[in-house]
Amino acid sequence: MSFDLIIIGSGPGGYVAAIRAAQLGLKTAIVEKENLGGVCLNWGCIPTKSLLKSANIFNSLKQASQYGIIINNIKFDFKKIIYRSRILSEKMNKGVLSLLKKNNIKIIYGKAKLLKKNIVNVKDKFGNETKYNALNIIIATGSKSINFNYIKNIKLINSREALLLKTIPKTILIIGSGAIGLELAYFYNSFGSKIYIIEKMSNILPSSDLDISIHLKKILKKNGVIIKTSSIIKDFIYLNDKQCTKVIINNSKNEPEILYVDVIISAIGICPNTENLGLENLGIKQNNTKHICVDKYYSTNVEGYYAIGDVIPSISLAHVASYEGIICVEKITGLNPSPLNYNNVPMCIYTNPEISYVGYSEKEALKKGFKLKIGKFPFTALGKAKVNDATDGFIKIIFDKKYGELLGCHMIGSGVTELISEIVVARQLETTLFDFLKCIHPHPTISESIIEAINNADKKCIHI
Repeated sequence: MSFDLIIIGSGPGGYVAAIRAAQLGLKTAIVEKENLGGVCLNWGCIPTKSLLKSANIFNSLKQASQYGIIINNIKFDFKKIIYRSRILSEKMNKGVLSLLKKNNIKIIYGKAKLLKKNIVNVKDKFGNETKYNALNIIIATGSKSINFNYIKNIKLINSREALLLKTIPKTILIIGSGAIGLELAYFYNSFGSKIYIIEKMSNILPSSDLDISIHLKKILKKNGVIIKTSSIIKDFIYLNDKQCTKVIINNSKNEPEILYVDVIISAIGICPNTENLGLENLGIKQNNTKHICVDKYYSTNVEGYYAIGDVIPSISLAHVASYEGIICVEKITGLNPSPLNYNNVPMCIYTNPEISYVGYSEKEALKKGFKLKIGKFPFTALGKAKVNDATDGFIKIIFDKKYGELLGCHMIGSGVTELISEIVVARQLETTLFDFLKCIHPHPTISESIIEAINNADKKCIHI
């Protein structure tokens, strides 16, 4: 069977690319070895946010008396919390299936392998193999968790397994303090687990602006999370008599330290799903981390083959993969899409408080040679934040001093993952500090903190 386009992988990159291709008139097929929607829908974005919603409600109920609402003997059903997250993923999975069918996209279940002459071999779960031909092939196979070296006789799990635990562990060690590690730390800490975070870098969330990292660390420590930065794990030893794992680390003082934990979650990162795809046979170029090398329109070095999402050396986020898929398909069909500006991609982390940022950090902007105007506004001075009892956080916004160019914005606080889109649009439209100051924001809202921070950058802030 022949197609104009075959896409391997149905995550947020693959299925969005498939739908856009169908809209543009391409006869399209998508190959999926497991569940439609990929990691994001089944084991990432959607189920984790469901778990975090449960944590947020539980934490709010514990503080209900502050609002004049008396609730006694608050309890939670952990199995139901997990069950809800799985049901939501199943519903979203069916939603993707409906969208693909509506757009007349052929769904092929099985493991794909690339052959020469634009042929894709698919082996189904019964071992049957079928060959399909396409003028164009997009590789969108996503990523998987990086395996940790120490596995012997210990309870070491990855982020996927952390979403399916049957009970709340008493103590958890989380290796890595990126978005995945921090969200899992917040969730399990909310329901009573004692959390240790081990981070080899000098700050948690090392990809963020330093002010965000410092503030988040204070909040986590206030909530009882024990953080070990500039630390590495030396060894694991399972203790049968205590039914726990002894963890030996080298701490920030380069001294040995011992922790005793029930469960260890590896959140040290992800790597591309590029094994056993047949890339080597075709001569498709990969870098030293096995990511597929592409140009700005996601073409590989082999004509007719493309790659998007976590398999390429870009930013591993669902919304990035989707956007890459659209650009790739539009280029294939002869349109003239603009390349993606990776410096204007928003990052969101759904801890409590939330974190979001886009553009340059202060350190990055200085390194680029900019002279800066920086404005900060704390949520403690914000009326709506006080009403919401959510004053823990701030907005930090960075401008070029000479021209007023909006270089970056970094936020920590309740609801900031919804605010960041305003900054993304502003940067895309090349909005300057001076343009922003002509815009009025409603009161009382969380969004007015953006204008307050901008006024602060221009030394005109009224409320601090």
